[in-house]
Amino acid sequence: MRVRVFYHDKCFDGASSAALFCRFYRERIRSDVDFVFSGLLHRAGALFDESQFDGDENAIVDFKYSSSPNITWWFDHHQSAFLSAADAAHFEQDQSNRKFYDPAFKSCASFIAMVAEERFGFDPRPVSELVHWTDIVDGAMYEDAKSAVEMKAPAMKLTMAIEASSDRDFVKKLIPLLAYHPLAGILEEPFVAAVLPPLVERHELSIDILRQRTKEKDGTVFFDITGLNLEGYNKFIPYYLHPDSIYSVGLSKSSFRVKVSVGSNPWSKREPTVNLAKVCERYGGGGHARVGAISFEVTQSEAAHQAAQEIVEELRTSVRHET
Repeated sequence: MRVRVFYHDKCFDGASSAALFCRFYRERIRSDVDFVFSGLLHRAGALFDESQFDGDENAIVDFKYSSSPNITWWFDHHQSAFLSAADAAHFEQDQSNRKFYDPAFKSCASFIAMVAEERFGFDPRPVSELVHWTDIVDGAMYEDAKSAVEMKAPAMKLTMAIEASSDRDFVKKLIPLLAYHPLAGILEEPFVAAVLPPLVERHELSIDILRQRTKEKDGTVFFDITGLNLEGYNKFIPYYLHPDSIYSVGLSKSSFRVKVSVGSNPWSKREPTVNLAKVCERYGGGGHARVGAISFEVTQSEAAHQAAQEIVEELRTSVRHET
């Protein structure tokens, strides 16, 4: 039995969700199974390649919905889970008891743990550490910006490695370990320990770069790092550098996209009032109410810059009107 698991790549919750799904499937669905992992990233254009849905079963976790008949399992918690109204209707009509959605959950991993326990009798206690930290990481539930940026906890170091490693197979090798091993022990695995020192150095450099590139006005931080290889930067650095900010908008570039990242400060003394998922959806992106993103083709730098500037002005205007 071959099960292909598609997961949100470059994301701690995505990797953890894949790990949790596999442990649940092996324990409660069938044990004689081989898992094949495929990372998915938000990009301009088609998100799915139908030819990759080649498993005996195919699962998508922590990523948008696909109405393909070859997708047999789906779990997600993003507000912007559906690419179209037709996809949303397709999900609503599904009778398989294999596709689940709830945007109220902090992380997709905690959602999978709950559904697996309540619907299938899965015991989530052995993965309680993983579930606890996916809620903290994906829900931005850190005590303060300092702890989010200094990344002393094992889960934070793994998050940095997942988001910034250039090895395409890194997360695929990590997923089976996340399901069965303590996070501190995973840090000692040779392939993990080897990547951490250069990533820590890169992280410290990114703090210095963002200190120079970020500008706050009317409660909104803006920065443009498209000329630098920094897409995997820690998203809490703008709030660490500008603790009084409410929102941040950042432009970054990789080999396959120009990305507009839109976020809100989890530690702001002023409550964010703009739904960032809805803002990003207007430009073809999405996310959560408090954090979202938009992906443009690498040739669409001008469109990405224009979108970023429009969003910055919208957020700054909203803050001015509230004060």
